[in-house]
Parts: sequence; structure tokens; C-alpha cells
Amino acid sequence: RMRRIAMCGADCETCEAYRATRAEDQAEKERIAAQWREEYHAPDITAAHVTCDGCLSGERHGGYCGACAVRACGVERGMRNCAFCEDYEGCATLGGFFSQFPGGAEQCPSKIRLDGVRRTLDMEQGS
Repeated sequence: RMRRIAMCGADCETCEAYRATRAEDQAEKERIAAQWREEYHAPDITAAHVTCDGCLSGERHGGYCGACAVRACGVERGMRNCAFCEDYEGCATLGGFFSQFPGGAEQCPSKIRLDGVRRTLDMEQGS
């Protein structure tokens, strides 16, 4: 099984919006939208805001992903993942993202760099 890795290193498969979109589960997207409206105090969030094909898809980017500065920077630079960027070390954009959304995402680009392997965005699970 392959996993889709976002520009920042987050695993899209762990995102409930991505999973609901892939499953074409409208009821689940509605549930997530209701949760996000409450959680983020954003009454305008709808199931359409939850619909996401993954960070690096050319299509729909749900939630924060469509406005993400990390994603925008990587796309502008033509990167497949932040790990491949020559400015990765000390990147203020990426560092700011990780300080706002702490979690496992920051480990993935570091692991790619340490492995010294130029991987595709769809990396083998467990890599």
C-alpha cells in the first residue's frame, strides 16, 4: 500500500478529510465540516471545504491545505517535497508551520534527507 506525502511531510492518509473524499463519503464530509465549524469557530465551513484530493494533487485542496504557505512555496519552487529543497535547513516557512501544527510531519522530510534517497511523493508505507 502506498501513502501520499504532502509537501510538508504530513501523511495525507491520516487526514480524515482526505479519507472521506477518497471514500466519496458525503455524510462523513458533512460530519467533519460540522466539527471544523465548531473547532475553528468558522460558520462558513461546508463539506466542499472538507473535500481534499491531497496536498499535491492538481484538483481540490480542502481545509487549510489550499491556503498553506508551505504548499504554495513548494509548488512555486517546483519541489516534490520540502525534503528536496536546498533551503530546507532553517526554512522559516516550514519552521513556522511546524510550530503551529506540531506532530509527525516534520519527521518525514528529515528522514527522506537522512536516507539520501530521492523518493516520489507516494512512498512505500513504513519507509
